Order: sequence, then C-alpha cells, then structure tokens
Amino acid sequence: MLICFSFEAYSQDNKELARQQVEIGDEIYYEQKAPEVAKEFYILAAQADPDNIKANFMAAKTITETINKGEATPYFLRAYELDPDYRFDLLYSIGRAYQYGLQFEEAIEYYNGYLAKLEKDKEYRGEDKIPNSQVKRRIYECENGIEFVADARNFNITNLGTQINSNSLDYAPVINADETMLIFTSRRKENNLNENVYNDNFPYEDIFMSRKVDGKWLPAENVGIPVNTLYFESSSALSADGQQLYIYRDENNGDLFVSDRKADGSWSPPVPVSANINSSYSENSVSISPDGQTIYFSSNRPGGYGGLDLYKCEKDRRGVWGKVTNLGDKINTPFDEDGVFIDYDSKTLYFSSRGRKGMGGYDIFKSVYEAETTTWNEPVNLGYPINTPDDDIYFVSTKDGKRGYYATVRNGGTGYLDIYMVEIPDMNSDQKQLDKQKINQLAENNQNLTNRNPDKVKAGETKTSETTTSLESASTLQAVQLLLRVEDAATEEAVEATVSMKDMQSGKPVQGQAVAQGIYRFDLLNSKETNYVLAVEKNGYVYKSLKVGIPAATNEAQEFRKKVGLDRASANYKMILNFVYFDFNSARLKEESFDELNRLKHFMVNSPGTRIEIAGHTDNVGPKAYNKQLSLQRAQTIVEFLINEGIDAGRLIAQGYGEEDPLASNDDETEGRALNRRVEMRILEANQASLEE
Repeated sequence: MLICFSFEAYSQDNKELARQQVEIGDEIYYEQKAPEVAKEFYILAAQADPDNIKANFMAAKTITETINKGEATPYFLRAYELDPDYRFDLLYSIGRAYQYGLQFEEAIEYYNGYLAKLEKDKEYRGEDKIPNSQVKRRIYECENGIEFVADARNFNITNLGTQINSNSLDYAPVINADETMLIFTSRRKENNLNENVYNDNFPYEDIFMSRKVDGKWLPAENVGIPVNTLYFESSSALSADGQQLYIYRDENNGDLFVSDRKADGSWSPPVPVSANINSSYSENSVSISPDGQTIYFSSNRPGGYGGLDLYKCEKDRRGVWGKVTNLGDKINTPFDEDGVFIDYDSKTLYFSSRGRKGMGGYDIFKSVYEAETTTWNEPVNLGYPINTPDDDIYFVSTKDGKRGYYATVRNGGTGYLDIYMVEIPDMNSDQKQLDKQKINQLAENNQNLTNRNPDKVKAGETKTSETTTSLESASTLQAVQLLLRVEDAATEEAVEATVSMKDMQSGKPVQGQAVAQGIYRFDLLNSKETNYVLAVEKNGYVYKSLKVGIPAATNEAQEFRKKVGLDRASANYKMILNFVYFDFNSARLKEESFDELNRLKHFMVNSPGTRIEIAGHTDNVGPKAYNKQLSLQRAQTIVEFLINEGIDAGRLIAQGYGEEDPLASNDDETEGRALNRRVEMRILEANQASLEE
C-alpha cells in the first residue's frame, strides 16, 4: 500500500508539474510569441506527464514551427494515441512531421488516412480542416521526395558558420563576380538598427555585409544608414562589379530600390528602381543580368498565374527600363515563385517554387532560355540534398559555376534559416546526360546501390553519405592538419601539457602527437565539417576545454593553427564550464557532462589547498524565485559529484544566482539567453606554493 501511495503521489506531482509547464509554455507561445522557448516547456511537460494531450500536441506544433521539424513525430503520435479526435487535422499533422523527417512512405500513409477522414466527414467546416487539394499536393511532394532521396546528388553543402549566420533568420545572399563580397539579410538582434522586435518576436530585417580575406569570410557587419532603416530592408541583387545593390523595402506594399557604392566604400541613399517595375502590389526578389540590361523580379501583381510570379524588364536605347513581361507558364505556376537569380551566362535562371515537382516548401529549380525558340526549358529540380521538405530559397551562383550560396533550414545549423555554400561539380551539366552517365557507370561496375547495401532502404533514410563516399573514393582526400600551440598565458612561452580531442557527436577520441615543445598535431579525415572538444590540462594551471570546428577533407591539403593559453590558478579566477549539460528545466546532469566534470576533478586533485565556488545562472524565462532555486540545485549537483569523487567538501561551495548576473541581454536566444544559462567555477583561494612543479 505504501508503494502504491508513493507512486500515486509521484504521479500526481508529475501531472501538476506538467500542467504548470504547459501554462508557462502557453504564456510564452501566445503572449511573447517565442515558440523556440515555449517548445522546451511543452516538451518537458510531455515528458513529465505523457498522458497530457495538450503538452504532446503543443510540443509537436512548436517543433514544426522552429527547426528539426521531423522531431515532432513522436509527440503528434502520442497525442493521436490519447485521443484520435483531439483535432480534425491530427492525421495530416502526423504526415507533415514524417515528411519533414524524410520518412515519405509513412507520411503518405497518414495523408491517405486524413483523406479518408475527409471523405467520411464531408460536412465538417472547422478551422482545423485541411482541404483535399493541399493534402494531395503533400502526397505528390512525398512521392518526389522518395525519388530525389534515392538519387541523391554529389553536393557538398557547408554552413557558412557564425561569421555569417546568427541564431535568427539569415537569408537572401548575393555576391560579386570575384566572390570577395557577400551581402545578405538578417533578422538578428545583434547590431540591428532597431532594438525592438516585430510582432512575430523576431527583429526587423537589416542588410549585412562580409568580405573574404585570404579565403575566409570576415565577421559580417551591418551596412548601416542610409541603406538600412528602423524597419524592413532585404538584399536582393548585387551587380557583378559589386557597385550596385538592389534591395527590397516594405514601402508601397513592397518595392525595389537601388543603391550605388561610393569611392569611400559607403552606399548612396537607395532610390526606387523604376515606376515601370514597382507597382502598388509587392515586388520581392530581384536579379540583374551581368550586363545590367535586364532585370528579373518576383511580384504578386494581377495578371499572373497565381501567388508570386517571375517577371523581366529590359532597358531601352536610352537606358530606361521598359515594359514588364511575365516569364510565362514554363516558369510560373499557381503557387509562389520567388528567389530569382540570372546566371552569368545570361540564359540560366535559378528560382524557388512552392509548386512544380518539389518535395515540400520552396524548392530550387533551374531553367535555360533557348534563343532559337525564345522559350524557357522545362525547369529541373536541383534535387536532394540541396532541396529538402522545408524551404530552400535565394540561390545564387558564382561566376565559374562551381559553387552556389543559398538559404535553407537544416539540422545542426546556427539558427532558424541559415546561409550555406554548396559545391556542385555538375551544376552546368545537362540533367539527362548526368542520368545517362550514372546508368553507364552502374552497368560498367555491374552493380547498383541496392546491391551495395542488401538491406532495404526505408523512406526517411538517405543515401547521401553512401553516394558521396563512393564518388569521393575516386580521388585521394588529404587529411586536415590541426597544429596546436599550448603556452603560458602570461609569458607566452610554450609549455608541455596533456592534450586530447573528442568528436562532439560520436564521442570518439582522436589521437594526436607532440611534434615540438608545446606543439601538438592532429590529422583529421572527415567527409563533412565536424566539431570536436579540445581539452588541455597541466598541473599548476587551470585546464581549458573548447569547441573546435574542423572542415571536411578535400583533395587539397588544409592546415589550421590554434593557440591555447593556460592560466595559473589564482584567487577570483573565473571560467564557464562550457561542456556541462543538464536536462531542460532540471538539475539532472546529462551523460555528456562527465568528461568536463572529470577535468574539473583532476584540477582539484592536482591543486591541493584550492577552494572553489560552483555558481549556477539562468536566463530570465520563468519566475525569478524558481530560476534561483534551479540554479542552486544545479550548482549543488556538481558539488555532490566532486564530493563523491573524493574532493573534500570543505573546498567546495555551491551558489545559485538565478537571473541576477547575466552575461548578455536576455532579448535573444544564442547571443543572450543561451549564454546566461551557465554554470561557472570561481577560485576562492589558491595555494600557489603547492601548485609549483
């Protein structure tokens, strides 16, 4: 009876906790309009009480409104198990989540289930009714997805990293001909001209610019006034010489402007492109031909084929923009077409469409203009993995045609919408010729992808790595070499230390070697960019652990040099325990925290007489008293770990500061709240005599 009573009490506590977390999630979602933050509370509530149907449904709903949308599937499924009639469109929502997760066959099954429900209840008129035509479009997208994933192309896609991307929305990249200038649009909080946010809880659009120096993009900077204002501006096109920037402004329902670059590098006040081009309707993306004589743009003006259509306009002999013409039904559909780019050959058009043979959201297509017939070729989908079931848009190509830049939502990105670079060896090859080459190659090898892997490939699994690996094996990849110098931070003299590296995702350690006094070398051979935890330890010093990103190996040798300065232990020295993780809204340590905690233990063992404070900190989401208590519990968890590992309790103090000592503004996630959610170690007393070697 006691056991049953305890279990019932525990269960009731969990249900009440889940109810409170749903309330907090609702306030954040509906009042603050911050689904990314609300999502965590809904997920926690669903974990605390799996029978809370609202927690499960809202966890799934907010996941599909942020990133990693395929992770919504189990929460939608749980809601369906609890009550199949919780929402009329629940089957459709499950299919949508499966589609986002590339599990197309499962998605089709649930879409068909929803169609059967529609057929059974034809008179239903609720707001959660999804029309038959939309569901059939989704099924068509899934069928395309199965085809595209099975025929994954040889694309090397790389996130441009935090020099360019933020934790918010970054998109609409444009580049000059020599690929030394990148201009793009961002809704980041940092360096935005407007401190406030729009009603969707994101900052207003501003235009940013980065320059490439020695092959690397410098940190992006706001181009400032007069191009940017306190409201919405978006980069749309850049002339080949980088001297004219075409932008979108939210004036007159959305118009196109142009700004000229001055001799001192600043930009002139933007002026409307032309009254012939701008209308009382919306003009969105724009692209200018290399000779500056033809402009392509998107607009929802009347007379099109539906939604946003693509148009073009040419200059007359006087240099004045003339008549605007629709690109026709070879390009436009009843759906939206946007993100237009005319290539350097002045005949290859890239654009994004929500229609045509896509796999969901915006897909990027290519069409070539045939001068002889004065028509555009049938647009070709660039395929997987460039395109995904989410939005893929704003593609621009380099002058040599070997690379492209575009915006997409992908797992492992830095924010919502990120800018990526894609290397496409076959970008300008004819698609039919490519298919023919593939067939011939398979025939010559007397094998196919199925024979290479006898296991059936399920919908949702991709062959990207398999295809990429087989293509890469034809050439010799050169290891990426990391040279690390460890030195005394005060004297800058090289010192010997214990150095280790471990793959952050797999946990696999990497072997390195000492090549000189304080110099260590690691040779890394990865098919994609990989993040590692680099740890440096030495008696008498405070250890350092940091994240290091290593790019994918290529056919050319790459060498990177990094310097780590170690500090001697001294009173009031403070550092963040970067690799200590807790379950959300909990003081329970995650398994991946113990490497960092063991380094802290080694430091304490090798630093007798040193006393430290473990300080917990939170952001300002949730009640202040609750945050302070949670921060203290987390600090105490670490202290208890050290005590259990043999560290004298008298050398340890736990403190919880809650939201009282932020490192940054809590207004945005990555640069604010994420930094403020931390645990710090502060040295209270250091016995220097005992630290000397």
